[in-house]
Amino acid sequence: MIEKQPSSRFCLIDAIRAIAIINMVAYHLCYDIFCNFGVWPNFYRAVPFIIWERFICCTFIIVSGISVNFSHHGYRRGILINLCGFLITIITVLFMPDQAIWFGVLNLHGCAMLITFALRRELSRIKPLIGALIFFVLFMLLYGVPNGFIGLFNLPLIHLPDALYQYRVLAFLGFPSWDFSSSDYFPLIPWTFLYLFGFELWRLIAEKGYDRCFRKKIPVLDFIGRHSLSIYLIHQPLLYGVCWLIFSFIA
Repeated sequence: MIEKQPSSRFCLIDAIRAIAIINMVAYHLCYDIFCNFGVWPNFYRAVPFIIWERFICCTFIIVSGISVNFSHHGYRRGILINLCGFLITIITVLFMPDQAIWFGVLNLHGCAMLITFALRRELSRIKPLIGALIFFVLFMLLYGVPNGFIGLFNLPLIHLPDALYQYRVLAFLGFPSWDFSSSDYFPLIPWTFLYLFGFELWRLIAEKGYDRCFRKKIPVLDFIGRHSLSIYLIHQPLLYGVCWLIFSFIA
Protein backbone atom coordinates (compact mmCIF):
# COMPACT_ATOMS: atom_id res chain seq x y z
CA MET A 1 0.00 0.00 0.00
CA ILE A 2 1.17 3.57 -0.70
CA GLU A 3 1.74 5.77 2.32
CA LYS A 4 -0.67 8.70 2.48
CA GLN A 5 0.95 11.75 0.89
CA PRO A 6 -1.79 14.21 -0.07
CA SER A 7 0.45 16.63 -1.95
CA SER A 8 2.41 14.15 -4.02
CA ARG A 9 0.35 10.97 -4.21
CA PHE A 10 0.35 9.11 -7.53
CA CYS A 11 -3.41 8.68 -7.60
CA LEU A 12 -3.56 6.74 -10.86
CA ILE A 13 -1.85 3.83 -9.09
CA ASP A 14 -4.80 3.75 -6.68
CA ALA A 15 -7.12 3.68 -9.69
CA ILE A 16 -5.28 0.72 -11.21
CA ARG A 17 -5.47 -1.08 -7.86
CA ALA A 18 -9.19 -0.27 -7.72
CA ILE A 19 -9.77 -1.85 -11.13
CA ALA A 20 -8.05 -4.98 -9.86
CA ILE A 21 -10.14 -5.07 -6.67
CA ILE A 22 -13.38 -4.60 -8.64
CA ASN A 23 -12.36 -7.47 -10.92
CA MET A 24 -11.50 -9.59 -7.87
CA VAL A 25 -14.90 -8.99 -6.27
CA ALA A 26 -16.61 -9.91 -9.54
CA TYR A 27 -14.47 -13.06 -9.89
CA HIS A 28 -15.21 -14.18 -6.33
CA LEU A 29 -18.92 -13.56 -6.88
CA CYS A 30 -18.75 -15.86 -9.90
CA TYR A 31 -16.78 -18.39 -7.85
CA ASP A 32 -19.40 -18.37 -5.10
CA ILE A 33 -22.29 -18.77 -7.54
CA PHE A 34 -20.71 -21.37 -9.79
CA CYS A 35 -18.48 -23.38 -7.43
CA ASN A 36 -19.71 -22.96 -3.87
CA PHE A 37 -23.36 -23.32 -4.86
CA GLY A 38 -22.85 -25.96 -7.52
CA VAL A 39 -24.05 -24.13 -10.64
CA TRP A 40 -20.81 -24.85 -12.55
CA PRO A 41 -18.22 -26.57 -10.30
CA ASN A 42 -15.43 -26.46 -12.91
CA PHE A 43 -15.86 -22.75 -13.59
CA TYR A 44 -12.34 -21.89 -12.40
CA ARG A 45 -10.76 -24.38 -14.83
CA ALA A 46 -12.13 -22.73 -17.97
CA VAL A 47 -9.36 -20.91 -19.87
CA PRO A 48 -11.03 -17.44 -19.95
CA PHE A 49 -11.51 -17.52 -16.18
CA ILE A 50 -7.96 -18.76 -15.59
CA ILE A 51 -6.69 -15.78 -17.61
CA TRP A 52 -9.03 -13.44 -15.70
CA GLU A 53 -7.80 -14.73 -12.33
CA ARG A 54 -4.12 -14.44 -13.34
CA PHE A 55 -4.69 -10.89 -14.61
CA ILE A 56 -6.19 -9.85 -11.26
CA CYS A 57 -3.39 -11.43 -9.21
CA CYS A 58 -0.56 -10.11 -11.37
CA THR A 59 -2.01 -6.59 -11.31
CA PHE A 60 -2.21 -6.61 -7.51
CA ILE A 61 1.31 -7.96 -7.09
CA ILE A 62 2.93 -5.56 -9.56
CA VAL A 63 1.10 -2.53 -8.11
CA SER A 64 2.12 -3.57 -4.59
CA GLY A 65 5.74 -3.85 -5.73
CA ILE A 66 5.50 -0.39 -7.28
CA SER A 67 4.12 1.03 -4.03
CA VAL A 68 7.14 0.02 -1.94
CA ASN A 69 8.95 2.89 -3.66
CA PHE A 70 6.77 5.31 -1.67
CA SER A 71 6.55 3.51 1.66
CA HIS A 72 8.22 4.84 4.81
CA HIS A 73 6.84 2.09 7.05
CA GLY A 74 7.43 -1.05 5.00
CA TYR A 75 8.25 -3.26 7.96
CA ARG A 76 5.14 -2.24 9.88
CA ARG A 77 2.85 -2.62 6.88
CA GLY A 78 4.45 -5.92 5.88
CA ILE A 79 3.81 -7.34 9.35
CA LEU A 80 0.24 -5.98 9.37
CA ILE A 81 -0.58 -7.54 5.99
CA ASN A 82 0.93 -10.84 7.12
CA LEU A 83 -1.25 -10.78 10.25
CA CYS A 84 -4.29 -10.22 8.03
CA GLY A 85 -3.22 -13.22 5.97
CA PHE A 86 -2.87 -15.37 9.09
CA LEU A 87 -6.33 -14.22 10.23
CA ILE A 88 -7.82 -15.42 6.94
CA THR A 89 -6.03 -18.75 7.36
CA ILE A 90 -7.47 -19.18 10.87
CA ILE A 91 -11.00 -18.27 9.75
CA THR A 92 -10.97 -20.59 6.73
CA VAL A 93 -9.47 -23.48 8.72
CA LEU A 94 -12.16 -23.12 11.41
CA PHE A 95 -15.22 -22.41 9.24
CA MET A 96 -14.34 -23.66 5.73
CA PRO A 97 -11.74 -26.41 6.22
CA ASP A 98 -12.34 -27.84 2.75
CA GLN A 99 -11.33 -24.43 1.32
CA ALA A 100 -8.62 -23.51 3.82
CA ILE A 101 -6.13 -20.88 2.70
CA TRP A 102 -2.47 -21.50 3.47
CA PHE A 103 -0.03 -18.81 2.37
CA GLY A 104 -2.48 -16.89 0.23
CA VAL A 105 -1.96 -13.63 -1.60
CA LEU A 106 -1.92 -11.47 1.57
CA ASN A 107 0.92 -13.48 3.09
CA LEU A 108 2.79 -13.17 -0.20
CA HIS A 109 2.25 -9.39 -0.16
CA GLY A 110 3.39 -9.12 3.44
CA CYS A 111 6.53 -11.22 3.01
CA ALA A 112 7.44 -9.69 -0.36
CA MET A 113 7.03 -6.21 1.12
CA LEU A 114 9.37 -7.07 4.00
CA ILE A 115 11.95 -8.51 1.59
CA THR A 116 11.74 -5.63 -0.90
CA PHE A 117 11.77 -2.93 1.78
CA ALA A 118 14.82 -4.50 3.42
CA LEU A 119 16.66 -4.63 0.07
CA ARG A 120 15.41 -1.33 -1.37
CA ARG A 121 18.77 0.47 -1.13
CA GLU A 122 20.62 -2.40 -2.80
CA LEU A 123 17.91 -2.70 -5.47
CA SER A 124 18.10 1.03 -6.14
CA ARG A 125 21.73 0.61 -7.21
CA ILE A 126 20.63 -1.56 -10.15
CA LYS A 127 19.69 0.24 -13.37
CA PRO A 128 15.88 0.08 -13.50
CA LEU A 129 15.67 -1.49 -16.97
CA ILE A 130 18.21 -4.16 -16.04
CA GLY A 131 16.46 -4.87 -12.73
CA ALA A 132 13.02 -5.10 -14.34
CA LEU A 133 14.30 -7.49 -17.01
CA ILE A 134 16.16 -9.68 -14.50
CA PHE A 135 13.20 -10.07 -12.17
CA PHE A 136 10.69 -10.69 -14.96
CA VAL A 137 12.92 -13.36 -16.50
CA LEU A 138 13.35 -14.98 -13.08
CA PHE A 139 9.57 -14.94 -12.61
CA MET A 140 9.10 -16.55 -16.03
CA LEU A 141 11.74 -19.24 -15.44
CA LEU A 142 10.59 -20.07 -11.91
CA TYR A 143 6.83 -19.89 -12.57
CA GLY A 144 6.62 -23.68 -12.68
CA VAL A 145 8.58 -24.36 -9.48
CA PRO A 146 5.42 -25.12 -7.43
CA ASN A 147 4.63 -27.73 -10.08
CA GLY A 148 8.09 -29.28 -9.98
CA PHE A 149 9.99 -27.68 -12.84
CA ILE A 150 11.94 -24.70 -14.17
CA GLY A 151 10.87 -23.51 -17.60
CA LEU A 152 9.20 -20.83 -19.68
CA PHE A 153 6.06 -20.20 -17.65
CA ASN A 154 4.13 -23.51 -18.00
CA LEU A 155 6.58 -25.07 -20.46
CA PRO A 156 8.92 -27.39 -18.48
CA LEU A 157 12.64 -27.31 -19.28
CA ILE A 158 14.23 -28.77 -16.14
CA HIS A 159 12.42 -31.04 -13.68
CA LEU A 160 13.34 -30.48 -10.03
CA PRO A 161 14.15 -33.30 -7.56
CA ASP A 162 11.17 -34.88 -5.81
CA ALA A 163 13.04 -34.49 -2.51
CA LEU A 164 12.21 -30.77 -2.56
CA TYR A 165 8.49 -31.57 -2.40
CA GLN A 166 8.37 -33.96 0.56
CA TYR A 167 7.74 -31.45 3.37
CA ARG A 168 4.58 -29.36 3.76
CA VAL A 169 6.56 -26.74 5.69
CA LEU A 170 8.37 -25.79 2.46
CA ALA A 171 5.11 -24.95 0.67
CA PHE A 172 5.45 -21.23 1.50
CA LEU A 173 8.73 -21.16 -0.44
CA GLY A 174 7.20 -22.81 -3.51
CA PHE A 175 7.82 -26.51 -2.87
CA PRO A 176 4.40 -27.94 -1.86
CA SER A 177 4.22 -31.59 -0.86
CA TRP A 178 1.82 -33.94 -2.64
CA ASP A 179 -0.72 -33.67 0.23
CA PHE A 180 -0.61 -29.85 0.43
CA SER A 181 -3.83 -28.06 -0.45
CA SER A 182 -4.81 -24.38 -0.39
CA SER A 183 -7.67 -22.58 -2.12
CA ASP A 184 -5.47 -19.47 -2.49
CA TYR A 185 -1.76 -20.21 -2.85
CA PHE A 186 0.97 -17.71 -3.75
CA PRO A 187 4.39 -18.97 -2.64
CA LEU A 188 7.49 -16.78 -2.48
CA ILE A 189 8.85 -18.56 -5.55
CA PRO A 190 7.99 -17.37 -8.18
CA TRP A 191 5.72 -14.51 -7.07
CA THR A 192 8.27 -12.45 -5.12
CA PHE A 193 10.11 -11.87 -8.40
CA LEU A 194 6.99 -10.37 -9.98
CA TYR A 195 6.71 -8.12 -6.91
CA LEU A 196 10.35 -7.06 -7.38
CA PHE A 197 9.62 -6.50 -11.07
CA GLY A 198 6.95 -4.00 -9.98
CA PHE A 199 9.46 -2.21 -7.74
CA GLU A 200 11.91 -1.81 -10.63
CA LEU A 201 9.17 -0.99 -13.14
CA TRP A 202 8.24 2.16 -11.23
CA ARG A 203 11.88 3.21 -11.05
CA LEU A 204 12.02 2.83 -14.83
CA ILE A 205 8.81 4.86 -15.26
CA ALA A 206 10.20 7.61 -13.01
CA GLU A 207 13.56 7.58 -14.79
CA LYS A 208 11.80 8.18 -18.12
CA GLY A 209 9.72 11.01 -16.61
CA TYR A 210 6.39 9.25 -17.09
CA ASP A 211 5.60 9.35 -13.37
CA ARG A 212 3.90 12.74 -13.78
CA CYS A 213 1.17 10.97 -15.77
CA PHE A 214 0.19 9.04 -12.62
CA ARG A 215 -0.91 12.10 -10.63
CA LYS A 216 -4.37 12.19 -12.23
CA LYS A 217 -7.09 11.50 -9.67
CA ILE A 218 -10.19 9.47 -10.55
CA PRO A 219 -12.45 10.07 -7.50
CA VAL A 220 -14.38 6.80 -7.11
CA LEU A 221 -11.51 4.56 -8.17
CA ASP A 222 -9.13 6.58 -6.02
CA PHE A 223 -11.28 5.87 -2.93
CA ILE A 224 -11.60 2.16 -3.71
CA GLY A 225 -7.88 1.80 -4.34
CA ARG A 226 -6.94 3.45 -1.04
CA HIS A 227 -9.21 1.06 0.86
CA SER A 228 -8.32 -2.12 -1.02
CA LEU A 229 -7.13 -4.05 2.04
CA SER A 230 -10.38 -3.44 3.92
CA ILE A 231 -12.40 -4.41 0.86
CA TYR A 232 -10.34 -7.56 0.46
CA LEU A 233 -10.97 -8.61 4.05
CA ILE A 234 -14.74 -8.08 4.08
CA HIS A 235 -15.91 -8.74 0.53
CA GLN A 236 -15.93 -12.54 0.49
CA PRO A 237 -17.99 -13.06 3.68
CA LEU A 238 -20.51 -10.50 2.36
CA LEU A 239 -20.68 -12.10 -1.09
CA TYR A 240 -21.02 -15.58 0.34
CA GLY A 241 -23.76 -14.43 2.71
CA VAL A 242 -25.74 -12.75 -0.07
CA CYS A 243 -25.41 -15.82 -2.30
CA TRP A 244 -26.49 -18.09 0.57
CA LEU A 245 -29.62 -16.01 1.15
CA ILE A 246 -30.49 -15.98 -2.57
CA PHE A 247 -29.96 -19.70 -3.08
CA SER A 248 -31.78 -20.52 0.16
CA PHE A 249 -34.76 -18.48 -1.07
CA ILE A 250 -34.70 -20.18 -4.48
CA ALA A 251 -34.51 -23.62 -2.89
